Amino acid sequence: MSLEKLNDIAVILNEYDNSPDKLIPILQKVQQKYNYLPEDAMTFVANSLGISPAKVFGVATFFSHFSIVPKGKHIIKICDGTACHVKKSENIIQAVEKKLGLAPDRHTSADFMFTLECVSCLGACGIAPVVVIDEEVHPQMTPEKVTALIDETAAKEKANVNS
Repeated sequence: MSLEKLNDIAVILNEYDNSPDKLIPILQKVQQKYNYLPEDAMTFVANSLGISPAKVFGVATFFSHFSIVPKGKHIIKICDGTACHVKKSENIIQAVEKKLGLAPDRHTSADFMFTLECVSCLGACGIAPVVVIDEEVHPQMTPEKVTALIDETAAKEKANVNS
């Protein structure tokens, strides 16, 4: 683990007084920093808090909002619940997979810019099919609209890098 990563995690641990009782918020902050929970980070957290790495890993794998695999900078959630499915959400999923070069066993683009998550319900059945990108809800999506959103997000990223 790099010295920079060690320092970043040490700062997070200090924010929570190195308290094992604060494991979940500590892991949330670590994930926020890296977009997932790296194994070496979880081991460092465990050792720093005086708890077993198995306990940290258990917490990280129990709660669905934690990820132990790298995710992209932008998370695309596509609802495939009943209302969205009936309104052809599968076509939207396929369009995103094709656009980003994804596969059944790979949900993150090669450049780590996007991660696709298919969810069973986003609670927005009245505006189905629904796509959420970075917590922004996009109603009545089509394959064309979602690929345009991906292009728009990528263009904004490129503009931010070049500015």
